[in-house]
Amino acid sequence: MASIPNLRPTLRAGPTPGGPRRTCAWTHTRTRIWSATALLVPLLLSGCIGDQTGATVQPAAIAVPREAPRTTGRERNSSDADHAKLVSSFGGEYRAPTSLRLLTEVTDRLVRATERPEETYAVTLLDSPVVNAFALPSGRLYVTRGLLALASDTSEIAAVLAHEIAHVTLRHATARTELALRSQLVSKVVADVLNDPVTGAQLQNQSKFALARFSRDQELEADGVGVRTLARAGYDPFGAGRFLTALNRTTALKTGTGLAGEPDMLATHPGTAERVTLVTRAARLIGAPGLGVDERARYLAAIDGIAYGDNPGDGLVRGRRFLHPGLGIAFEVPEGFSIENTRNAVLGTTGEGSRRLLFDQVESHAGQGLDAVLKGTWNDVIEPGSLEARVVAGNPGVTALSRGKDWTFRLAAIRVGDTTFRMIMAAKGSTDPDGAFRRWTESLSTLDPAETRALRPLRLAVVTAGPGETAEALAQRMAVPDKALERFLVLNGLERGASVRTGQSYKIVVE
Repeated sequence: MASIPNLRPTLRAGPTPGGPRRTCAWTHTRTRIWSATALLVPLLLSGCIGDQTGATVQPAAIAVPREAPRTTGRERNSSDADHAKLVSSFGGEYRAPTSLRLLTEVTDRLVRATERPEETYAVTLLDSPVVNAFALPSGRLYVTRGLLALASDTSEIAAVLAHEIAHVTLRHATARTELALRSQLVSKVVADVLNDPVTGAQLQNQSKFALARFSRDQELEADGVGVRTLARAGYDPFGAGRFLTALNRTTALKTGTGLAGEPDMLATHPGTAERVTLVTRAARLIGAPGLGVDERARYLAAIDGIAYGDNPGDGLVRGRRFLHPGLGIAFEVPEGFSIENTRNAVLGTTGEGSRRLLFDQVESHAGQGLDAVLKGTWNDVIEPGSLEARVVAGNPGVTALSRGKDWTFRLAAIRVGDTTFRMIMAAKGSTDPDGAFRRWTESLSTLDPAETRALRPLRLAVVTAGPGETAEALAQRMAVPDKALERFLVLNGLERGASVRTGQSYKIVVE
């Protein structure tokens, strides 16, 4: 298997292992490693683990020995240091006073409708394009601007907050920690104290399935409680189903290009169809559609002008070009590739998925040769005699060839100043992608200062549909690289073929 170990979060700062424990994340963060069958193999770093596979292989039942200890414990409150660390890992706070004020008011209204109205919560808005919201047991709630951009009305954002508040009021983090601690302690004692390592290993494996099922059940419980809280607070309880549907559609836009990108909440929760069915059923038990308010106009006014997509400081994708002002570099991928900037790397793929690429930054030591860097960050065999020192776009570099069972890889380590970058392209089968790989690596250049100054983040603009204006016409005003109509429809919760209403407000993406 050809794989890259220890991908460092370089293009954006990633979550810190050992940081604050969350009750749940609507998304998690993953690093990317290469394999002979795909580039996108997830390594879970944070968030909830949910059952995504449908059919699960169940381990054989194992009786816990009577001598095994039991443990109890509670989750400790998150400290200010934990909060600062977590905020930093998501790009810092995003300053949008109107949006934050709305989130705080919605949260307060929801809390008064819970069974624990005396509890207090603090909302932090994160400067991340990833669709993400989560809570800490201490009552800290976090929402990304990417999630704000996707929601279409106040009831939808309230549905997300109600779900996270439910995790806190139900003490899910404490229960999950208790189960994990007991599972670890039991397996260790059985293996070490009772001198039965085989049963200890089996118990440890069994606990992983138990935790996954436990987390999945918690998600479904939080969905149900969240919908009821939503309704008691006076919001449209059907907002939960609408938001989950929008989330599913925006994820489909990514996976439709073969790019998984930054994972969203679907990655760590039960299947979307099941969740939509559950929250819709819960809403119907409360009343027919039309119950409660959605406060669409208020919501759109609150998010008008917020940043959309990548922050220029984290690197930007503009068509087939990637530009990173902080690193001072840019490159252009070959025609036919779509690329996406993720937390740990720039990923690319062709439409049919037969070619893929990865660009990231790797750690190298003073005096370490680039051939040693390449060998040290690649787990598979490099073809004998293929290592070649080259000057790549005016910079010292080393390239190599590696052949896996199903993929053929071209690799490069390139040193630009004091920074070492890795560029990898894979072609399915035995075809050597050297031609496209050379064009790509030779496009690596130093970013022009004037171009750096001209870079501006994309933002959401709320516009009013004029007489006779169509969804297609509004989509043509979107500053997006592809699928403008599909993105417009998803952003506004519209189905294909839907008509826009004269005088009604809609979200578009502009420069």
